[in-house]
Amino acid sequence: MLENNKLSAFILGVFIFLGLAAVGYQLSNAAIQVKEYERTVTAKGLSEREYDSDKVIWPIQFTETSNDLTQLYKSIEASNSKITRFLQKQGIKASEISLASPVITDKSAQQYNNAKAEFRYTALQTITVYSEDINKVRDVMKSLPALGKSGIAFTGNNYQDQTEYIFTRLNEVKPEMIEEATRNAREVAEKFAADSASKLGKIRKASQGQFSISARDKNSPYIKQVRVVSTVEYYLSD
Repeated sequence: MLENNKLSAFILGVFIFLGLAAVGYQLSNAAIQVKEYERTVTAKGLSEREYDSDKVIWPIQFTETSNDLTQLYKSIEASNSKITRFLQKQGIKASEISLASPVITDKSAQQYNNAKAEFRYTALQTITVYSEDINKVRDVMKSLPALGKSGIAFTGNNYQDQTEYIFTRLNEVKPEMIEEATRNAREVAEKFAADSASKLGKIRKASQGQFSISARDKNSPYIKQVRVVSTVEYYLSD
């Protein structure tokens, strides 16, 4: 009876050992496979294109001076009418022209100004052209100095009032640019895989960079350079 119990215990122990060995082998094999899948390569792909702007904001500023406030406003109104007529004659639509309220400075009210100014009042007036016809507006810009000969003192040195060109079609070009950036990233990853005697696997994770829009150069602000970088991580295998 005792011998039979010992034999049964021995056989049970053998089966337990074999079972644990099989489980250990499977876990070891799985660990090796997981480790292989952890081999990755990260690549960046660039897409960069140039597009024409589709809107322009053109602020036209001029100044008027006078010692009489009533006369100052009359001068502003006369210059506004002259500039507006000129713009419309050049092909700018009335709906594309807007007038801001003039900014009046009373020099006699400035405590830090001890010197007696020739004119007490100075006005800064802004007329803004907002248009989608960029070529038309740029042509009119070139002819504006001719209007200055009529006695209008144009200004244009304020940084915040410079002409602004806008590109609003980003959503239209996004899909193609993302596709191009991702394709470029894959080409880079494939080259790396080939150099390391590996094969490129599936995508582990990917992230789309932020789109940036900037002027192509300082002399062509109406031509925009749109840029995006995609970062893609791939699995590698032997």
